[in-house]
Amino acid sequence: MTGNEFNFCPICSKKNISYKDGKKWFCSDCGFDLYNNVAAAVGIIISDCENNILLEKRAKNPRMGFLALPGGFCDADETAEAAAIRECREETGVIPQKISYLCSFPNDYEYKNIAYKTCDLFFTAEIPENEGTIEELIKKLHAQDSEVTEFCSFKVTCEQDIDKIPLAFNSAKKALTVWIYRNKIE
Repeated sequence: MTGNEFNFCPICSKKNISYKDGKKWFCSDCGFDLYNNVAAAVGIIISDCENNILLEKRAKNPRMGFLALPGGFCDADETAEAAAIRECREETGVIPQKISYLCSFPNDYEYKNIAYKTCDLFFTAEIPENEGTIEELIKKLHAQDSEVTEFCSFKVTCEQDIDKIPLAFNSAKKALTVWIYRNKIE
C-alpha cells in the first residue's frame, strides 16, 4: 500500500492508471509509467562526552510534537554528507565538524496523505570539547521555526534509554541502537 493514488494519467488524462508491483504507476492507455522511487533523507546524532544526544521537537507533521534528530531530505545533486551538514545548520544554526557515517534504515514518511518510502542515512558528530555539554550547546542554538519548536537532550547508554524517548521515526530508534553498541565497542 502506498497511500498514493492517481485518478488520471498525467500524460493522456485517461483513468486507466493503476499501481503495479508496489513500485510504479502504469497507464494501460498510453503506456506511461512512473516509478515510486525511494527518497534519500539524513539524520545526525550529535553527542557530548557524557553520551547526551541533541534532539529537536518537530514543529510540523508528520509526527508534530515528537522528537527527532536534526536532519531532513537530500536535495537534488547533493551528497548525503552535505545534506546532513546543511540540515543541521538550517535547523540548529550549528555547522557540525567532522561527521562520520553510521548506518542506514528504511523509513515510512507520510505527509499530507502521501506515503513516501525513504532510505534514512545517519551520521554522527561530537561537539567540540570547548563547547562543553549538549545542554550548554542548546543555549546557543537557533531553531528554524518552521521545523523545530525546541531542543532537548537525552542521555543514551542502553536500549531502555532509547525506549523512553518519544521519537518521531522508527529509523532514528534503530540508528541510536547502532550508535550505543558502536560506542560500547570503541
